Amino acid sequence: MKTIVNTIILKGHDLTPIKSNISIGDGKIIEISDEVFEGEIIDGTGTMICPSFLNGHTHIGDSIIKDCGDGKSIEELVKPPNGLKHLLLSECSDDKIISSMKNSMWDMIKTGTTHFIDYREGSLKGIKLLKKAAIDIPITPIVLGRDPIFHDSQATEDDIRKTTLKLLKYCDGIGLSGFSEISKEVCEIVTEECINRNKISSIHVGEYLKLQKKSLKETGKTEIERSIDLNFKLLIHSTYPTNNDLNLISENNKFVTLCPRSNGALNLGIPPLTKFIREKINMLIGTDNIMLNSPNLMREMDYTLKTMRAYYKRYIDPKKILKMATVNGCGNSSNNLDKYNLNFYSTINKAVIEEGNDVQLFITKLTSKNPYLNVINRVETDDVIGIANKDKFLYLNNEK
Repeated sequence: MKTIVNTIILKGHDLTPIKSNISIGDGKIIEISDEVFEGEIIDGTGTMICPSFLNGHTHIGDSIIKDCGDGKSIEELVKPPNGLKHLLLSECSDDKIISSMKNSMWDMIKTGTTHFIDYREGSLKGIKLLKKAAIDIPITPIVLGRDPIFHDSQATEDDIRKTTLKLLKYCDGIGLSGFSEISKEVCEIVTEECINRNKISSIHVGEYLKLQKKSLKETGKTEIERSIDLNFKLLIHSTYPTNNDLNLISENNKFVTLCPRSNGALNLGIPPLTKFIREKINMLIGTDNIMLNSPNLMREMDYTLKTMRAYYKRYIDPKKILKMATVNGCGNSSNNLDKYNLNFYSTINKAVIEEGNDVQLFITKLTSKNPYLNVINRVETDDVIGIANKDKFLYLNNEK
């Protein structure tokens, strides 16, 4: 057991800052109280404890090709199966891909991330490479698989279903590229099998305006509307929602992962954060392709907060941004949740700092009067003192 004393703790679903002591052991938060002094005592004076981060969207496999193709269009860079990313990855050895993924996972650990949702290219082999890379690293990948057969217009429904079921035996769900490459029939099979097995189904939608216009012209519906009709749970980007899209996302209790730095790197625009906040939409935040951005969520939140304030010319509460990287991915008993939502939350796990919950937190220096801005606006990698993920507690930067 370890007890961190005299520290500021962002407690509960509302990230309420309190000054107290916290004891952890056997992968659980045992007690939060001024009275607890048990086990190894760690002096937390001048520090704060925050729930560790969930990176809501990554493509960690392209860690090996950082900053390749800068200036090319999104289609040239990442559209499967012949985007620059896919061509370059096909030339890389498994050992090099594993090594680069390990480095990126350590980059995440050092900046407060213990969980990440990865869109895993390379079919079953890609899933196994990621899991091999994650061995002995105190991080939890939530793996969404995919397979080239999803893009094959000649594939039979039986073959698509068999492939989907094979992937779901080894991963946490399916993550599809987008409607421009994926047929309605593939989407129907994927979402059906994910629901049947309580797995996550996810798809990129509305990432840029051209896609929304194309979808409306060809089907009479936006990409976001189609994703909801097909019962996908997690929508990636949704940078250009219509008012009707926003209503549908909210009414159907869908999750949206925003990736603002990726949108910026690819000249795709600014997600309508203020509209998502107004509609009380479940928002996560992700760093997207590591070939484009570092997987540092503090950088992502800093960029997001300041860009949105500048663009919308209004105050945005930093706590709302911090929640996107922490507690928004966790179940709240006060919410009206269906079975699928409960499974989504249990897959992500409980990052909320409350007694009895799993240990998923990090301790960092406190140099700001505002604990939320301390994390978003002040903390550098060297300021992160320690990180805990269930039964693993790791001191960083040789500090206690």
